Amino acid sequence: MIRFDIKKRDGLARAGLMTGEGLPGSPVPFPAVLDTADLFPALDSRAGTNVPLSAPSAFAAAYVPTGTGQPVTIHPALENPAAGGDVVMAANWHTALANPRQYVAWLKALREKTPPDTLWYTPAAALPSNVHILCHTGFGLFDYTGVDLASAQRLFCTPEGEFAAGAQTAGLCGCEGCRSGDLNLHNRLALEHEVALARYFIGQQKLRELVEARCRMNANHVAIMRHLDQDYAWSEPYSPVARSGVMRANSGESMQRVEVRRFAERLLTRYQPPKATVAVLLPCSAKKPYSLSQSHRRFQQAIAGRAHELIVTSPLGLVPRELECVYPAMHYDVPVTGYWDAEECAYISDILSRYLSLHPYDRVIAHLEGGALKVAEMAAERCGIPLEYSCRDRPAGEEALVRLSRALDCERRVKDDRLHGMLSYQFGCDVDTRSMLSRGHFPELFYAKNNQQLFSIDTGTGLLRPTFEGWGLLPQGYRVTISDFVPEGDVLVPGVVDADPVIREGDEVLVVGPKALATGKAAMPAAEMRGSRRGVAVRVRKIKKL
Repeated sequence: MIRFDIKKRDGLARAGLMTGEGLPGSPVPFPAVLDTADLFPALDSRAGTNVPLSAPSAFAAAYVPTGTGQPVTIHPALENPAAGGDVVMAANWHTALANPRQYVAWLKALREKTPPDTLWYTPAAALPSNVHILCHTGFGLFDYTGVDLASAQRLFCTPEGEFAAGAQTAGLCGCEGCRSGDLNLHNRLALEHEVALARYFIGQQKLRELVEARCRMNANHVAIMRHLDQDYAWSEPYSPVARSGVMRANSGESMQRVEVRRFAERLLTRYQPPKATVAVLLPCSAKKPYSLSQSHRRFQQAIAGRAHELIVTSPLGLVPRELECVYPAMHYDVPVTGYWDAEECAYISDILSRYLSLHPYDRVIAHLEGGALKVAEMAAERCGIPLEYSCRDRPAGEEALVRLSRALDCERRVKDDRLHGMLSYQFGCDVDTRSMLSRGHFPELFYAKNNQQLFSIDTGTGLLRPTFEGWGLLPQGYRVTISDFVPEGDVLVPGVVDADPVIREGDEVLVVGPKALATGKAAMPAAEMRGSRRGVAVRVRKIKKL
């Protein structure tokens, strides 16, 4: 019996450790590629494992085996017999790779019926050129069958694709197999390397960047990624609210990433701007947060608090000054060319026009140039508002800054309430923050009232961390209900009674139970807390006995 513990999540992808009989050493990290004949000895004689994924339910029900032990065979047309902790097998999955639309449809059908704490195995499908997309869509266990078949066909396998065996002598690889002229050994080592690379990127929560880089060599892989991105409502719950490190938006698909679309969605549905009659649209900067850049320091000096500052940027669209430290506004990096293509302009102008329609200002001043200025003009025309110009080039130049300052000569100062904007964005609530004071210096900031600390900022993500007193100001949401016990550390899944559906991995949550309260960070989304049998649900920071 194989046991596995999920240690890291990255969208649908999972990484962790496996233990059990038949494993070559224990524990074994996954995603992993193994000789599964040793792991599942009864699998060779199991009938019905080659039922096509497209088979109708009646046919699949007649032939797909049930009650045969591990791995549990699953099929898109059937109800799933798997339980939490099982290894599940999607046979014939290699055929799905050639049909991106059906790949995603079958994946959704399987995911919706399979417990979240399962390990997904796909036999005979993994090659160095496709394992990135398999891991990205949730598979974590592979075998050597695919590369062994490629070796029999005299194919040289690389992450970029499969080539004639003669390519092995072209110096493309220096592995042991290539040095000895052993094609089969090279193909196996190439697969092991790619699986290890995917596992490492999952651990760093950067698998998306690897997938965007690797999939360029295969149109079907690009299509699979795009089909997944198009269904934001389905993909969003699997994605954490913040990832570690820099979010690299290096391709057109980056605009469809869940983090990017979630930022825009919360901006338009949750965020509450300060009461201001004038908005100034500003360009972004390479340095994050923007306020630390030389150009934005000069912008802020010219504005002097007399307008609401809105940064127009790709791929996020629009970043209010209050949210410049919140993931991903402080964490993204893009290639800067000065050129915005038509798709960028359309996407960002739509966000800006919707924002300006929701939050009308008496005056909107464009302190922009190039693509950002074009976007502002498109948005202004769409929502029917006049646009004032303080410059059309070199926004950080002395003349432009003087014009910007003069344009605001008769305007009153806008109350700086960064905390209010952040609370509305993160928790979707309207909190009276007028008597709260900030302490410390960026990024070590704290917010208090009557010398009682209420919130602090997570320096890694820019998200707010409420104290117990801070949670008292947040009337609802982001609660995890536990049974009748006092946590002695992290809250495990078996102790969870319920969880607010809005919770995503990385969210700050309040743990509520009959005997204790606790504050911490969600280690998995709400759906997994309710549907899993084991694992850490909340990384607890502080406990309060009742």
